[in-house]
Amino acid sequence: MANDADLKAFASRIPFARHLGFEITEFEGGRSELRYTAKPEHLNTFDVTHGGACMTLLDVTMAAAARSVSPEIGVVTIEMKTSFMHPSVGPLVAKGRLMHRTATLAFTEATIYDEKGNACAHATGTFKYVKRRLPTSASSANEQRPPSTD
Repeated sequence: MANDADLKAFASRIPFARHLGFEITEFEGGRSELRYTAKPEHLNTFDVTHGGACMTLLDVTMAAAARSVSPEIGVVTIEMKTSFMHPSVGPLVAKGRLMHRTATLAFTEATIYDEKGNACAHATGTFKYVKRRLPTSASSANEQRPPSTD
């Protein structure tokens, strides 16, 4: 199990994941685990967890697996493929794994399971390791952009 400082540092840097209520429970050695129970506003018209919320859970889970081997370095999603296999209902657990790493890329996978152990959704993703934090808002992005030459 990862130390509490690594877990809290990773979780606190993702405002959208915090907003959805994701809880990270594993973050080490190329493995990650997140827990999530959708709120009523996170459901679709079939009363199951919305696919966008599931994709965000898979994305964050894969990013956590990629970062768990080097917590001081960030990652950005390059590509992601998701398959939905079973309705995502009730408390969910997402488990991620770093399958391969190069100097600049991480190849990952993650699966969401319901409380009965059914695989609900699966994703593979490629992430790029980045050394510095990217701007977090439009105003900070503008501050870091060189002046226009137009």
